[in-house]
Amino acid sequence: MGARIAAFACGVIILYSGLFPPPRALSVSVFCLALMAIVALWRRHGRGRHYLVMAICLMLGLAWAALASQGRLEDRLASALEGRELTVTGYLCDAPSPGAWDSVRFSLCLTGDRPDGVPRRLRLSWYGDGATLALPSPMTATVVLKRPYGAINPGGFRYETWLFRKGYGATGTVREVGAAPSESCGLPCRYYRWRQQALLATRDTLDDMAHSGLAMSLLLGYRGDLGNRHWQVLEATGTIHLVAISGLHLGLVATLASLVLRWLALRLPRRAPSPRQLRLWLWLCVILVAAGYALLAGFTVPTRRALVMVVIAGWLLLVGRLSSPWHGWLLALGAVLLLDPLAPLDQGFWLSFCAVAVLILVFSRRQAQPGAIRALVIAQAAVFAGLWPVLSVLDQGAAWAGLVANILAIPMLSLIVMPVLLAGGLVLLVTGGQAAAWVGMVFDGVLGSLWWVLTSLAGLDLPQGRMPVVLALVVAGTVLVALWVPDRRLRWCSVLLVGAVLVGAGLPAGNRWQPTPQLWVWDVGQGLSVMLRHRDEVLVYDTGPESASGYNAVSEVLIPSFEHIGVRHIATLVLSHGDQDHAGGLAHLFRRYEPGRIISGEAGRIADNVGNRAVVPCHRQEPLKVGAVEVHFWQAMPAEIDDANDRSCVLAIRHGNQQILLPGDISVPTERRLLAEWPVALGEGRELTLLAPHHGSKTSSGAAFVRRLSPERVIFTAGYRHRYGHPHPDVVARYQSAGSDLFNTATSGALRLDLDTDGLWVTPWRQGAPFWVRGPESVTPE
Repeated sequence: MGARIAAFACGVIILYSGLFPPPRALSVSVFCLALMAIVALWRRHGRGRHYLVMAICLMLGLAWAALASQGRLEDRLASALEGRELTVTGYLCDAPSPGAWDSVRFSLCLTGDRPDGVPRRLRLSWYGDGATLALPSPMTATVVLKRPYGAINPGGFRYETWLFRKGYGATGTVREVGAAPSESCGLPCRYYRWRQQALLATRDTLDDMAHSGLAMSLLLGYRGDLGNRHWQVLEATGTIHLVAISGLHLGLVATLASLVLRWLALRLPRRAPSPRQLRLWLWLCVILVAAGYALLAGFTVPTRRALVMVVIAGWLLLVGRLSSPWHGWLLALGAVLLLDPLAPLDQGFWLSFCAVAVLILVFSRRQAQPGAIRALVIAQAAVFAGLWPVLSVLDQGAAWAGLVANILAIPMLSLIVMPVLLAGGLVLLVTGGQAAAWVGMVFDGVLGSLWWVLTSLAGLDLPQGRMPVVLALVVAGTVLVALWVPDRRLRWCSVLLVGAVLVGAGLPAGNRWQPTPQLWVWDVGQGLSVMLRHRDEVLVYDTGPESASGYNAVSEVLIPSFEHIGVRHIATLVLSHGDQDHAGGLAHLFRRYEPGRIISGEAGRIADNVGNRAVVPCHRQEPLKVGAVEVHFWQAMPAEIDDANDRSCVLAIRHGNQQILLPGDISVPTERRLLAEWPVALGEGRELTLLAPHHGSKTSSGAAFVRRLSPERVIFTAGYRHRYGHPHPDVVARYQSAGSDLFNTATSGALRLDLDTDGLWVTPWRQGAPFWVRGPESVTPE
């Protein structure tokens, strides 16, 4: 049975390897199943029967995952409906949470007669003075929708994958919301309405707490009140899993419930049920308690996965016969993938199952069980090392502070924080919130202690333990073997090896060698960031946007992408001008990198954001080289320019017969000056690639500028269906008339430009995206 479950799981996972999209996978699996059925009828016995059954299970898993994925792909907004006002009716299917600029974010599941081409599940944001967390459900809403979209770069969070995983067929904004009392409210609608009321009541009760956001996330799984500071500390200490109601929380609830129920069972009269019946009733009661808590916590994907594992683990421990812990692990894996075939898209799926596998591997063969403290240290060391290869494959790093943080935080959470929160929650429920002041004081005491530990460790500013997969496998294998084999010499050798690797990984390292010149135009939304590298030298032109919501392209796009392609040092940072869509996130950049030189078109304005670092004015800056690539600088006389956009530092990048022009945000008058004063811009005899000035705004790319340059290719850096409407239709038409090939990061993702002596090749990063991410699209005016 275990082998068949493993084959089914492999079939589900294979779909997400990128070998083929769901329609083709479904066709292949159906054909193979039909062929194998014929073979099975023809040959019912023999040594190959076992392998035939395994192959059937593999194809069943592939078909099951393909069906689920195809259903998600078909339930997406029709492109013709983007940007149109639509009226829809539905119910809240998630707890509303505060968003940026005093907005409210929520999920709406549609009911009734949906307009053709509108998906069942929407991710919406409501802006304006009327936005409130107390939304009616069911409701009628006037919305403006767009298809699922997210930035696509070599590294960083992929919002489009998250939307697909959660089942959102469209995102959008709300124009108007009203109650729909005549609309029927089924069981899911009633459940989410009940949970919303419970969350609002608890939020009001705990509003005076210093750590109310942590209390809401740990007790009820509501993370809407956690701020950017919370997420920074949790990420730095590798403890994000603590604020997601998952196996740790549900397992703790199940354990506490079983202890209480066992204590009551021991006091039953003599005519109590038999021991086997008693264990069965105990298992049922524990599952009811765990399921009730899972519903209270929102019944999210991690919670459902944890509930499945608790159900199976409880059955095997209390009722069933456990021949091997690996059988239970496989059974849980098969059950999770059967109930949720899209689970492999979750990093939490891989981390949770791999963590349990590591613990089974380490503890299942030990002759003597260690004490509680020693067992905790062994478990954390094993998980920390064992998950390193998984994190490397997922393009993540293991926080070095995470080992100590989890060793301290998990016992605090399990033995103190969660019991206190659960007990306090029961007190609030029984007293109707009358004891809120006392309960809040106790909550702040225990949560304040936990938060102090985490912030102290995060303040150490230890680097992320990101390393190549092969090296991570060596470290993980060495540590696990040392923990498994009771040989002191082997363990000391493993400590020395791991210590050497960690020290080596923490030492400053050079950039990965790039033999041919390469230019990246990052997909940062409505903004600009470009990187040029050749050999071991790197130049960065602008750092993308930063907004009041806490988003900045440096943390979300640049740093993860730099780490992905092996950039560890920036020789030159050029900031065209000081606007936030070009020079955002500098504080985050300087925490990770120390550029050799900083050049800017607005040196005085930039100086306020770079600390004590010297900023060189762009005006009359001498040319420099990045590897063998020439970089030339130009700027209109700053004293004669009032507008920040026209102070942009303009770059001309030259290599062989190729030239790339980066003009920043200059407008039409400055374009005329550029052509008149700077012959380098014309690139006589060179093939020109142009980044459209000011993202394709109608105030730039004048007719004379386009006609004189006649670029072979033009790149727009704009946000997808952004309110500014870049690129402007007139600008697109001008470049099309000039015969230019057009690219837009909004529809192509990041662009990689490879230069050599034979020419220039452009690679849109969406081109190699998996099937659930939209591919590159042609540039069309909004």
